[in-house]
Amino acid sequence: MWSRPAGPFDWADAATGSSGRTTEPTRAREPASLPVRLAVPAIKITAPVTPVGQARDGSIAVPPLTEHHQTGWYNRGAVPGDPGRAIIVGHVDTKSGPAVFYRLHELKPGDRIEVTREDRSVVTFKVDTVEYFDKANLPADRVYGESGPAELRLITCGGEWVGGHTGYQDNVIAFASLLDTRNP
Repeated sequence: MWSRPAGPFDWADAATGSSGRTTEPTRAREPASLPVRLAVPAIKITAPVTPVGQARDGSIAVPPLTEHHQTGWYNRGAVPGDPGRAIIVGHVDTKSGPAVFYRLHELKPGDRIEVTREDRSVVTFKVDTVEYFDKANLPADRVYGESGPAELRLITCGGEWVGGHTGYQDNVIAFASLLDTRNP
């Protein structure tokens, strides 16, 4: 099952040097064209993308477990293809078996990720690295951010199952950089 990644607003604290947790959420963006489909040919993923926001605990919300084949685009961050780090989350598994990001850990540098948006444009990213992070030590400054070049983060759970509210001990994150955007 997929427990949530560390809180998305911690990166803001690191960037500003403030201490404590941000309580005011970052403004939700109103992009011209939302992501609607994710394709990762190397690990045979073709999945719908639905917007997700912030969960009550301050982490990124995820699609419900009943929709374990869906991915969730974090709608308080960058839109895939726009400047900043876009984040798409997905479950690794459920009690009944594998979920959409079950094979995320198998991605290799150079593998392609395609995000189709509502306007039928396709944004292509290249995997740079796939890394595991203990949920308590997520490098927020590498994962979150609204400025800089267009990048993509695919996030799921991994590592050892510890149960309880934590679920899996780690987050598996695929870091990817923009290759190109094809317009219809």
